[in-house]
Amino acid sequence: MTPLERLAATIETRKGADPETSWTAKLLAKGPEKCAEKFGEEAVEAIIEAVRGDRARLTAEAADLLYHLLVMLAACGVTLAEVEAELAAREGTSGIAEKAARG
Repeated sequence: MTPLERLAATIETRKGADPETSWTAKLLAKGPEKCAEKFGEEAVEAIIEAVRGDRARLTAEAADLLYHLLVMLAACGVTLAEVEAELAAREGTSGIAEKAARG
């Protein structure tokens, strides 16, 4: 199991946890909108560190971003396996062609 798969599984178990004792449960209890908002905040922080050129901070922010992406997906009922299947379906397809196909 990869670290992302382990993280996704942990997030899944937190769905029923007490929001007073779990940050993940607290986010999930606030619903998809709050989870999406937090993901957006983390994306901006990652962008800032990328522009600054601080590799260590970018690495840390990227980890936060992946965590919040998985929380947002969980809040919306989308699994990491579904995202991975979508990526697998796109393998071998030009990004330009794939984007054009989405219209």
